[in-house]
This record gives sequence, structure tokens and C-alpha cells, in this order.
Amino acid sequence: MPQNQTGSRIRDRRIELGVKQADLAKHTGISASYLNLIEHNRRRIAGKLLTDIAENLNVTPEALSQGADPSLLSNLRSAASQSRLDVELDKLMEFAGRYPGWAALIAQQSRQVDALQARVQALNDRLTYDPQLAHSLHDVISSVTAIRSSASILVSGEKLDADWQARFHTNVYNDAVRLADQSEALIKFLETPQTSASPTQTPLEDVEAWFTATDYHVVALEAGGDPERAAQSSGLSTQAACEILLDRLRNYAADAAALPYGRLVETCKTHAYDPLAIARDCGVPLELVLRRMACLRSGDGHPAIGLVSCDASGAISILKTAGGFSMSRGGSACPLWPLFSAFSRPDQPIRSLVEVPSQDIEPYLCYAIATVQGTPDFDDAPVLQSTMIAVSGPHNRVGKTIFAGAACSICPRTDCRSRREPSILHQTQAL
Repeated sequence: MPQNQTGSRIRDRRIELGVKQADLAKHTGISASYLNLIEHNRRRIAGKLLTDIAENLNVTPEALSQGADPSLLSNLRSAASQSRLDVELDKLMEFAGRYPGWAALIAQQSRQVDALQARVQALNDRLTYDPQLAHSLHDVISSVTAIRSSASILVSGEKLDADWQARFHTNVYNDAVRLADQSEALIKFLETPQTSASPTQTPLEDVEAWFTATDYHVVALEAGGDPERAAQSSGLSTQAACEILLDRLRNYAADAAALPYGRLVETCKTHAYDPLAIARDCGVPLELVLRRMACLRSGDGHPAIGLVSCDASGAISILKTAGGFSMSRGGSACPLWPLFSAFSRPDQPIRSLVEVPSQDIEPYLCYAIATVQGTPDFDDAPVLQSTMIAVSGPHNRVGKTIFAGAACSICPRTDCRSRREPSILHQTQAL
């Protein structure tokens, strides 16, 4: 009985204590053959017999009968989906039930890997595209150049009168002080934010951090709560972040009203998480289904689902990382993702299997669609928005596999026709 591992725990505890099966059966008043069936999970056990066996094994009945935590099982499935190793998923329940400590450790490390990958991506965006960083680096270089210029005159051997020497020494000192201040400010800017309210984050990053903390599932709005009240209690520190959050929460509430969570879960399981089939069944737009699927609670056995939305310029407005999935925010994202190719086919659903350059991550099954926002007037250019979800594998092969990356600067692929700049990975390998 795969859902009940009580017998396995009895066997493990008995072996741990060095008790023979026949002796345990004798002390509990059952036959050794019946105990053997129990230990192989072929007979259910409860009540007085469970209590007697637990007493003889010096443990509580709960320690033998408790099953694996559903959220732990979900986290382990997510960890397995990110690896290309041949993981025995059919043994997942037994593993988590018999070794809950090791299972929790694996799940925790998987979450830490996800967080580190997201942090690396955020730092890459900041290093490559942040205008404040570019300005700070320019100031540092200017100060270094000024110091070098003054110092070269002082050590050139040219005879200078006392006034000019004092002037150059003063310049070197002032430039050095300025360089120290600029370097300190630059270090503070590059420090990884420790809280969602860090001043080094943009308002949009603050909002994404808030949604990440809720696992993209806002319980109050699922129950028909007020978006304004949820925004007021968010704790965000800037007005800009609060305004962005309120707009997102209003859209969330509208989506939840159009497709309630219970109905979403039911149709997801009925249609095996096929968003187009769900949209047809529920009579709602596909892009709404994509957004709602990203709100599925991760601890309820659903696959890990990442979400990203952008406008026609490629500027990302929504980014949910999950199951190792992430994208660059700074306009440097790989153009091969279905999120961007959907713009060439507005209102056309796209489904692709996307493989990323990592041996530890299974391909993502991606669904995307670009839609016109609002009702355009005569001769107005349509305002397009593309929405995509990335569902963690393993998956069956669906058509042609797309090979995409995170950003050109950190992508190891050498045969990509869409490359815009050399990869620092190639440069490192050359060294």
C-alpha cells in the first residue's frame, strides 16, 4: 500500500533496536508471518495492535503511523524536476516517510539553489544595465585618472616650486578622498539586499519580493477580499511600489473572480495542467488562465510554474521564478523564449519545450500568448502584452525543442544565431 508506510517504519525501528521479527511478534501476540506482512505494508495496522508494537519498540504510535508531509513531497518533486538524473519518483513516498530528515534537507537545498540562481540573475542585470552603476563606475575611473595624472607629474623628476608641489599634493589628497567615498558608495550599491525594503531595490523589485513572500497566492483576494486593504497592509516603503502593487492586486482580484481557485484546481487536474483546455472548459481567456496557474499553491502537489509578462519592447513587468526558471529583467533576456516570439503572432497560443544550458534542469514546457490591450482607436498602434508560464519537467516531447538561455553575457552556447554579445563564460574558458 504505497500511501501507508507504517510497516516500513516498524521494520526500520525494529532493526535499529536489534530486535528479531519473531521476538517482536511474540511480545505483541501475533504470528511472525502476519508481522512480516505488516512490515512490508501489505496489511493495515491501527488501534491496539499499533499501540502494542509501538510500546515494544519504545516509540509513540504517532511516530510509526504519521505519513509524509504533502508540502515536503511537493518540494521533493520540484527538486527532482530540476535534475536530469534518473530519480525514482515511484519511491518518493517511501523515501520521505522513512527518512523525513534527509528528505527535508534535500528540499531545503533545492530551495537554496533556486534562490541563488535568482540572485545571480539579479546581479547580472544590475551589473549590465543599471544606469546608477554605470555612473558610479564613471566617477571612480575619473578619480583614478585624476590621481594618476597628478602623481605622474610629481614623480616625473621635473623641478617644481613649492606652491605647485603643494597644489598637486592637495589635488592628489582631494581626489583620493573622493575616490574613497565613491568606492564606499559603490560597494553599498552592489551589496545584496537583505530585505524587500532595501533602498537598492527598484519599486518593481519590491513588489516582486512581496509576491514571492506570498508564494504568488494572496489568500485574502482568493476569498474575495479588498485589494486596497491588502495593499495598505503590505508594508512597502515607497509610494511607487504601493501604486504598482495596488494595480497588480486589482488585476489579481479580477482574475480570481473570473476563475475561482477551487474551479482552477479542479480543471488543472482534469486537463493535466493544459492551459488551453482549461480556458475552453472555463470559458475565460488563455492569458488569464496562465496568470491563475502561477497562483497555484506550491505545497499542494502542483508542478512548479514560473510566470513572466512583458510589453512589446521586451520590458518585463511580472516575473515569478520557480523550479529553476528565471529571466533577465534588464532587456538582455534571450529572444528565443516563446514570450517574445508570441509578438509575431498576436492571439495565437504557443506551446514549446524549452531547453536551457544546464545539465541539472529539465526542459520547461512553456505556454505563451500575446494579446492586444484595450480597444485601439483608428490608426492607433496596438498595445501588445505577452504572457508566458514555464512548467517544470519532466515532460513528453512536444514538437521542436527550443534552445534558449538566460542572457547572452552568461550563456555558454557557441552556435546561437541570436547572440548579441560575447559570453563572459567563453572569455573565462579562453583564459
